[in-house]
Parts: sequence; C-alpha cells; structure tokens
Amino acid sequence: MVLASGAGTRVGAGVNKVYLPLSGRRLLAWSIEAFGHAPGIGTLVLVTRPQDAGLAAEVLDAYRGAVPVEIVHGGATRQASELQALRHLAGRISGGVIDTVLLHDAARPLIGTELITAVLSAARAYGGAVPGLVAEDVVAVTEDGARLEGKAPGGIVRVQTPQGFRARPLLAAYEQAELEGFLGTDTASCMEKFSSLPVRWVPGSEENFKITYPHDLVVAERLLTGRA
Repeated sequence: MVLASGAGTRVGAGVNKVYLPLSGRRLLAWSIEAFGHAPGIGTLVLVTRPQDAGLAAEVLDAYRGAVPVEIVHGGATRQASELQALRHLAGRISGGVIDTVLLHDAARPLIGTELITAVLSAARAYGGAVPGLVAEDVVAVTEDGARLEGKAPGGIVRVQTPQGFRARPLLAAYEQAELEGFLGTDTASCMEKFSSLPVRWVPGSEENFKITYPHDLVVAERLLTGRA
C-alpha cells in the first residue's frame, strides 16, 4: 500500500509533492516501481486524492512493474486513508488471499527492494515489523531545557516505512480504532493499542528518508544520480 493522498505543503510546491519531478520521473513513480518489482508482493494499492487523478494516471501509464496497481481514494487523515485501502482489500484479507500488508509513504522514494523484503519477512514471522535507524543524535535534557552530560537513554529508533503487519489483525485494529475515535501517530501505534501482535524492529536505510523540504529533493536527486 503506497500512501500518496497527503498535500505535502511544507515542500513549498503548488502540487502534491509526490508528483514533483525527481531524476526524470514523478517522485511517486520510484516507490511504485520498487514495490512492483519486489519479490513476495502480489497486490499493489495506490492511495490518492481525487484531484490528483490525472497525475496518478500519468505515473501508472509509465509503470513497468510486474504487480498490478489498484487505486483507492484516501480520507481526511493518514489513518482514514489506510482504513479506506484496508476496506478495499477486506474480502481478500478475510479469504486469506492477502496475509500481510505493508504500508509505505510515497514521499520516501528511495526505498529499496531489499528493505521491502526484510520488512515483509519479519512481519510474516512475528506479526508486525517496522524499519528504523538508531537515533544517535538524540540528547537528554532537564525539564527546563538544559542539556545533560552524556548520551540519552539507548533504544531510541527513528521509524521509517514500509511498516508491515499480518492483514487480519491490522484490519480489525483499524476498524476498532474507527469505532473508538482513536487517531494514532502511525500504523504501529494503532496496532500497539488494539492488537497483541509483537512489532519487530528491522534495520532501516539512511537513503529511505522522507521528502519534506525542498533541499530533500536535491539530496534525493544526487543519490539517484549516484546509483545510475
């Protein structure tokens, strides 16, 4: 599931940032292609906004992946968009056709197939998996903001996407969250509240960063040029 239904206003563009140009393609196209060529992926859902229909069609016209892409329109929040997509897949989830779901931010265009495979494998093995990087730049401070000597407590991880979970518990957790009006910070937070599945940390990638500000596009362009 590739989430592309946000606005991305902080990047300062007049268009949804996932459709900005990046190394000869729309930014979104890089994520779509990565999942479309990743082993073990059988269904690919693109969550979009209705007003971006023309841009989404342009991306999919150029798509050359092996996995068919289905389009779902998102909701008012990230969680609502995820629920819309899960409901779209509900029949196949309940029938056992889809056993695991990965949810990825389209604004992370440099995702690699190796990380996709690692998250999928861990999610199938343990129930849930999230990629992340150890936060070595975090410091400890006092209540009034003064920095304490020494490092902050260990075990702090900067979480990335895709986040992966077994499909049936994921759908059930999101439906329960909708009933109770709970809005989580990400997929894992919703699962931690409404599911007993363990969530396993998988080492992420430095390149798998999120495009948030204009300079992020410059960095992504340089990294893609280096790959070529």
